[in-house]
Amino acid sequence: MYGILQLRIHHCKVVGPSSVRGPNGEMVPLGQMDGDAIRLVTASKVWIDHNTLYSCQDGLLDVTHGFIDITISNNLFKDQDKVMLLGHDDGYLRDKNMRVIVVFNHFGPNCNQRMPKVRHGYAHVGNNLYQGWEQYAIGGSMNPSIKSEANYFIAPKSGNKEVTWRNGINENSKPLMFYFVGDVFENGASFIQTDLGGAKPNYNDQQRFKVADAKFVRSITKSSGTLKCFRTIMC
Repeated sequence: MYGILQLRIHHCKVVGPSSVRGPNGEMVPLGQMDGDAIRLVTASKVWIDHNTLYSCQDGLLDVTHGFIDITISNNLFKDQDKVMLLGHDDGYLRDKNMRVIVVFNHFGPNCNQRMPKVRHGYAHVGNNLYQGWEQYAIGGSMNPSIKSEANYFIAPKSGNKEVTWRNGINENSKPLMFYFVGDVFENGASFIQTDLGGAKPNYNDQQRFKVADAKFVRSITKSSGTLKCFRTIMC
């Protein structure tokens, strides 16, 4: 599967164990499905675009087990505790090669955390609209490199107004790289930057892209989610 778009997925439930076919033809056991809207395992070169995801039993989007080159764009995520997880677990080192772009999405209303949460690897998060959060918006563990660029963060009226969350920091830990440039912070939102040198992308110059100024994020994300398409009307 190379593209996932125009889906409306909600109210997913837990089901029994199952397997999928991996990139080398081997069967990869998934274990018990935990109620995610979309779950990618050992995936590469996948585009997830213009979907509306909400109210599922676990998360809305999980991408795990050695994935690479994933683009998540123009989606609407709402009414969910755990929104998006990138990286299997702290001990799964293959996810260090992760490259993922999260761009032009609308998070909210009623999203709590993981927009996204990143383990290992590199994530470029740009031109997204964050309509509040309860615990945090962007989180990380196991030394990920996260570049937040030209996003629009609207903090909740009360409670935690800090955008970021990081786990596993002690005297023996490598520093997590949280870096922002050109973001807009509204209603008291704040972003604790941990690496002033900038999060380094692990892709080449030809794979880079420019984002728009954050002042345009509201209009850019106005069409996030499933499009209203008809035979006689262009999307």
